[in-house]
Amino acid sequence: MAHPTRPGDDAADLPPNFARSAMILGLEGLRRLQSSAIMIIGLGAVGSYATEALARAGVGTLYLVDFDSVQASNINRQLFALHSTIGQAKTEVARQRVLDINPACQVHTRQTFVNHDTLPDLLALQPDFILDAIDSLNPKVNLLQAATQAHIPIVASMGAARRSDPSAIRISDINDTERCPLARAVRKALRRRGIHRGIPCVYSVEEALDATADEDPTHETAPPRRGRHRQTLGSLPTLTGIFGLTAANLIIQRIVAREDLHQAPTPK
Repeated sequence: MAHPTRPGDDAADLPPNFARSAMILGLEGLRRLQSSAIMIIGLGAVGSYATEALARAGVGTLYLVDFDSVQASNINRQLFALHSTIGQAKTEVARQRVLDINPACQVHTRQTFVNHDTLPDLLALQPDFILDAIDSLNPKVNLLQAATQAHIPIVASMGAARRSDPSAIRISDINDTERCPLARAVRKALRRRGIHRGIPCVYSVEEALDATADEDPTHETAPPRRGRHRQTLGSLPTLTGIFGLTAANLIIQRIVAREDLHQAPTPK
């Protein structure tokens, strides 16, 4: 999908805030980012860091999707969570921060919960890439299935809670993930729906730190005021941040490489 925001033909036209990125990505790579539209679904610990990285990289259009508002308990790990933003919608806090980083970015927000009713309207926006930072199992699987069937590239973040070793973080296809309870549950659910490969994931091979806690991956975290009550799990800003930055980096690299983003994933 083409989007209008892009620099001129000369390096002199580049805003100074993107000059160092252009040294790594090249002018054409930067133009591709500025002509791209990325959707981040879930603006919590992982999604907030990913949003930050994509905004600073120069992505031209961002669709920011989250149902929640900022809570005091978010402050230990979420970029948008400050004492001054408690009670505000995460989508609005994120929008203001992105525009403060890059005023030229086209920011569109959706304060909504992802389910069968809302997915068609979200995917109708036809982003070039989606970052799935949803914590809950069923909405996550529904999103991954819908994006795959719509041939919209998507990268999924798996369980970052109760981990502390950044060297254990991996990127692989959903079919090749290991030692992550959430990834295992997602993989099984997708297979039942006929999807076996084609979704890159950020996950950790580290065993969860609290061996006495419930390992059911559907209990990673709960959406506010929606769904069943779920256990609260400990997490660090370092690990969740690295998850988000890793996912954002994958998107940046694929956009810059101009891969065939909308090619259908291999069904089996």
